[in-house]
Amino acid sequence: MQKVFFIKVLKNINFTILKNLFFLFSLSYFCFYFFKNFDQISFNIDFSRNAHYIFFAFLFCILSIFLNALAWKNIIIWFGKTKNINNLISFYVITNVLKYVPGGIWHFLERYNFLKDISNPLLAFYSTLIEPYFMLCASFLLASVGMIYSPFYFLLLMPLIFLNRKLIYFILRRLETLKSKTISTLKNKNSNYEFNERIKIISFFPSKAFLIETLFVLSKFIGFIICISIVNSEQEYSIFYLLAIFCLSWVIGLIVPTAPGGVGVFEACFLFFVGKNIPQNIIFVSLIYFRLISTSADLLLGLPFLLRKILNKI
Repeated sequence: MQKVFFIKVLKNINFTILKNLFFLFSLSYFCFYFFKNFDQISFNIDFSRNAHYIFFAFLFCILSIFLNALAWKNIIIWFGKTKNINNLISFYVITNVLKYVPGGIWHFLERYNFLKDISNPLLAFYSTLIEPYFMLCASFLLASVGMIYSPFYFLLLMPLIFLNRKLIYFILRRLETLKSKTISTLKNKNSNYEFNERIKIISFFPSKAFLIETLFVLSKFIGFIICISIVNSEQEYSIFYLLAIFCLSWVIGLIVPTAPGGVGVFEACFLFFVGKNIPQNIIFVSLIYFRLISTSADLLLGLPFLLRKILNKI
């Protein structure tokens, strides 16, 4: 009885409103710390001294995009699609910029349509839907490295337990309820029977795809650490502590994609988790630099594709 009541309550919750409220709260929190530390914030950079740091941060952000694309390709291979997949990485890379377009679903839609043309709608649907879960599992695993003695350690490893051939369909059905906006756009209705009939998972655990996804998150983090070095190279901070905060903040920005690319949510969460352990002005400026560099990497690779899409609609 309690379980039925709980399910009914969940169905009546408007998650869109909750995500919008969370985004507004995050943006307000971010602005609050900006004005609070306004007199200490400086965006001046000695380019002659830090040009190579900026280049390497940009390079790791570029690398992360290609690693993410390679992970997606291996997810599709894990789902049984092994032929006609040569263009998957390049297509993923150029469509990554669409996550900054308001709505937050257009990159999913483009990839779904692309996969549907070379495979079947069911494989296209589920391989597109499951990718964020791989990111979440990889981020939680890396975050657990910095929280070994925390009571939340095993909780962070829980999502990884479900990432296998026997339980993957259960996760996909849960993702469908959370990604209702994406589902309604793709207009896909599937059953367990169809899933087992048309998707042939090739191994129990997607070890290669998961490893590459972990490297993707790690390369993002390295780019952020370089940004901290640009702002303050004189003081050293615990890498594992920053890794845990970075991964948790990034996951929240991934789950609550109200703003294009999770802008504002990731930064606000990072500021909140750090608290007063690291000077707020240093973290604030580092977050701004990281956002500018990572967004520039996405735009560099995907802007021609985005412009072509816009011109085709004019």
